[in-house]
Amino acid sequence: MKEFGVKPYLFPMPTYMIGTYNEDGSVDVMMMAWGGICAEDRVALNLEADHKTVANLRARGAFTLAVPGADTLAASDFLGIASANQVADKFQRTGLHAEKSGRVDAPVIREYPLTLECVVEKFEDEPYGLRVLGRIVNVLADEKVLDGKGQIDPGKLGAFAFDQMGNGYYALGEKIGQAWDSGAGLMPRE
Repeated sequence: MKEFGVKPYLFPMPTYMIGTYNEDGSVDVMMMAWGGICAEDRVALNLEADHKTVANLRARGAFTLAVPGADTLAASDFLGIASANQVADKFQRTGLHAEKSGRVDAPVIREYPLTLECVVEKFEDEPYGLRVLGRIVNVLADEKVLDGKGQIDPGKLGAFAFDQMGNGYYALGEKIGQAWDSGAGLMPRE
């Protein structure tokens, strides 16, 4: 095996979109790959403290966390490239559309198929950066990603993952097994 030293090389890295409101009420969205679910009803966002999004999180105490679809790749990537500290109209440049969440003081981006509405619970300053812990208060899903039983079908999300090793994006979606069943045949028999 080839050694690479200390690198953040896990795959897939999720791509999530953090939605907040700026102090003037305008929409700010940033792409995040470092974070995710940390408990049944909690998310962790690992961010740099100087992001405009962090100031918004501190001021509003709420955010949305969305899974972008591949059909929004260019706009979503741009929202990760551009800083709202330098590009005040970055959301408007994407052509995406926002509406106010019914549960938290944050925007819901209509083009994103899956959105978690969250409230900020805690800011944790760590030696490696800032961790924001949020509590999920609701999940929204576009009707187009639901299966025949009204449940979310991950294959319909059009989600994509970030490749930390080569800075690429990769489409996700093909189901290849069933959790807690595909390996059940290897369990010891009593």
